[in-house]
Amino acid sequence: MLLSDVVDTSRTVAQTASRTAKVSALATALAAAAAEGGATIEVVAAYLAGVLPQRRVGVSWRGLQGLPPPADSATLTVADVDAAASALAGLAGPGSSARRTEALHGLFARATAAEQRWLVGLLTGETRQGAADGVALQAIARAADVPEPAVRRAVMLAGHAGPVARAALTGGTEALSAIALEVGRPLRPMLAGSAPDVAAALAALAGEVAVETKLDGIRLQAHVEDGRVALFTRTLEEVTDRMPEITEALAGLPIRRAVLDGEVLALTADGRPQPFQVTGARTASTADPARLRAQVPLTPYFFDLLHLDGEDLLDAPAALRWERLAGAVPPQWLVPRTTTSRVQQAEAFFAEQVAAGHEGVVVKDPGLPYAAGRRGPGWVKVKPRHTLDLVVLAVEEGSGRRREWLSNIHLGARDAATGELVMLGKTFKGMTDEMLRWQTERFASLETSRTGSVVHVRPEQVVEIAFDGVQRSSRYPGGMALRFARVVRYRHDKPVSEIDTTETVRSLAGW
Repeated sequence: MLLSDVVDTSRTVAQTASRTAKVSALATALAAAAAEGGATIEVVAAYLAGVLPQRRVGVSWRGLQGLPPPADSATLTVADVDAAASALAGLAGPGSSARRTEALHGLFARATAAEQRWLVGLLTGETRQGAADGVALQAIARAADVPEPAVRRAVMLAGHAGPVARAALTGGTEALSAIALEVGRPLRPMLAGSAPDVAAALAALAGEVAVETKLDGIRLQAHVEDGRVALFTRTLEEVTDRMPEITEALAGLPIRRAVLDGEVLALTADGRPQPFQVTGARTASTADPARLRAQVPLTPYFFDLLHLDGEDLLDAPAALRWERLAGAVPPQWLVPRTTTSRVQQAEAFFAEQVAAGHEGVVVKDPGLPYAAGRRGPGWVKVKPRHTLDLVVLAVEEGSGRRREWLSNIHLGARDAATGELVMLGKTFKGMTDEMLRWQTERFASLETSRTGSVVHVRPEQVVEIAFDGVQRSSRYPGGMALRFARVVRYRHDKPVSEIDTTETVRSLAGW
């Protein structure tokens, strides 16, 4: 299958706002890939989702400068690009930088101008075509003529759409039903919705609930199998080598096979959580793990158990999963939790956790299964202030004391219906001089164009924003704006796919 077919499909999807048209275009491309076999299906499905099957190939924006002139005609195939990406991912050691440049230039010399632009987006993770996850899954279901719920569940368990598209188009519903939780392969984590306060969270779930500490750490999915341990972040990136103390501790547990969901934190000497930036910097670093371990040791906390010694627990009630978890890990590794139906008791627990330096609480329904990859109805987070995870759409040149920096950031949420990014306002509040210096360099590297003093950027930097409320506004496309928005922190651990939606913002406003 020619790469140009994929590029044409991506352009078609990007140029239409119609969900039906997007699904049709994607389904047609997947059906065409099916004619060439399972491997092609898997790669094409990944490419149309803007994902490299190899995940990381060591290519940066700087490495994509000075590319050769484009080819006159389209001859590059999907298999050619996949083979080149695999070769790039395997380059390491002395001289690898020069070999990578040579390989990149060889690939791009065979690509047309349109293919070159698309490949840059693919290699940098910035393929923008307005096809949200739901559209892609619907397209797989249509192309394979299988039920969409079966596709959705399979993707949650497999983590990525590529293998699921291959199964659906080569084996149908039977092949999809064979996709199950697999120890050692990360699955998409369950996510929490938001409520403005504890009372609202309890009202949303009703009855007796579990009120659990919301830790301000890095989400961690741990897979244990016969003494071998694999650790994954919420984006399914493997980080096993970066956390030797966690790996060693889990390997020593008296269990054979397990999949655990939790967080890791860097703690102070008296046991309080370090600032998120400390934990984030430690877990993101690929420097000498032994040295980092001594300087910033990590502590694991777990709140869910998805598999234990041959038994899948995804569909079991949360209360049963928690019971099994308590018997599988040491008590000091368990996230603090209380069970109640009384608002006053839940609020007291919330106040205790915030006073202890934690982020808030998550209110959970003990009777519900684990909703992998979704904001399930059974988890509702509450923080002591309104916060949203948004994406930076643009940034303005500063003035006065900030005239040498990029300052005021434009904030965007995702429209739940269309998947498009919608601006909700802008802010320069909460920025330290250190943050201003950092974001000036960061957003300069993401610049796509300028309009006067406004620098438009590729929408890939997630930022956590605190605000006092939501007001109606005709100034912004979404018809609303955040009141007194201020920066809490930049979220380097979160992908843009997990930012909050306009629906969430409206619900926080009570609309």
